Amino acid sequence: MTPANDPQPASYRSHGGIGPASERLTYRRIYPLRMLGMGLGAVLLGSVLHDNQSPAWMWWLLGVTALVWPQLAYLLARHSADPYQAEVRNLLIDSAIAGMWVPLLHFNLLPCVVMALITTYDKFSTGIKRLWLHSLPGMAGMCLLMTLLLRPEPRLESSLLVVVCTLPLLIVHGLAVSTSSYRLIRTVAQQNRELESLRRTDAQTGLVARSHWQDQAKLSLERFHASGSPACLLMIDIDHFKSINDLHGHTVGDEVIHAVGQVILDCVRAHDHAGRYGGDEFAVVLSGTRAADALAIAERIRSRIAALHLRDQPDLHLTSSIGLAQAAPHQSGLREWINDADAALYRAKNAGRNQVADHEAQTSHAAPTAPVVQTH
Repeated sequence: MTPANDPQPASYRSHGGIGPASERLTYRRIYPLRMLGMGLGAVLLGSVLHDNQSPAWMWWLLGVTALVWPQLAYLLARHSADPYQAEVRNLLIDSAIAGMWVPLLHFNLLPCVVMALITTYDKFSTGIKRLWLHSLPGMAGMCLLMTLLLRPEPRLESSLLVVVCTLPLLIVHGLAVSTSSYRLIRTVAQQNRELESLRRTDAQTGLVARSHWQDQAKLSLERFHASGSPACLLMIDIDHFKSINDLHGHTVGDEVIHAVGQVILDCVRAHDHAGRYGGDEFAVVLSGTRAADALAIAERIRSRIAALHLRDQPDLHLTSSIGLAQAAPHQSGLREWINDADAALYRAKNAGRNQVADHEAQTSHAAPTAPVVQTH
């Protein structure tokens, strides 16, 4: 009769959820819920005992069920070498206690059915695999044992008092389940957002991952073919990156990639999609942008990279080559668009690096300053 308003048990060890430290505290979360469930159940059981004019020992048993057992269950789990397994046993005992009370209530239909269903449903709510199934033998076995010992006369009818005393348990349990579902849905939604963010983000640079910017590029190209909405694609390559790795090591190379990624992120607009293409190459999708504006953004990126200095490598000078390609009618798919931007990128490299090349203009926009000294 533990209200199922705690979504945490669904994350037990057997389901790849929370870690051992959190599992050890499961009994602390269940304790107040068991107290509440047993307390409301005691109101219902007491109403039946009152109608049946039950003997005093049954009232004492009710007190043990509602007041003593929750404390004992808490202590058993707290002082156990494996609190998780101890709490699983406690949950099974909860079901056995529910089964014990069925014949004690003379099989009064409404409270017996409500008590058995709620107790079993609570096992589902823990998320522990087959716990509800494992709880049924204990519930049925205890019910059968008490029936054989006491041989109670069935009294299936429920008085108005019993009906009224059933309502708090039903209402609280319903609210508890709704609250649990709401919290679980919010938790799952938050986790899905975090997973989506991880899927979209390249961990090393903070830019979007390749799959995401390519999806956005496809959408931009489709909009161009459908409505003529302009779009541009930038392909960015760090000049002489292999030499940086060879001379300074891959750790410095990783720092360079991260720093360049941050520069690109700072230079693009909020609605642009800057991402990692692979290795030391980056891509930027500029939706709704004409070549002149895309060229200005590309030049801003190039100049910022040329002015970049790593704190631990003050003598390392970085430059980049950038290829620009507008969305064009001959580009039937993303591959053709990337090929055009790549062709412009290699033209910028062949023209001396540290410059921007426009595929359509067939010209390169070199840096206005003297060539930057490269690391060899």
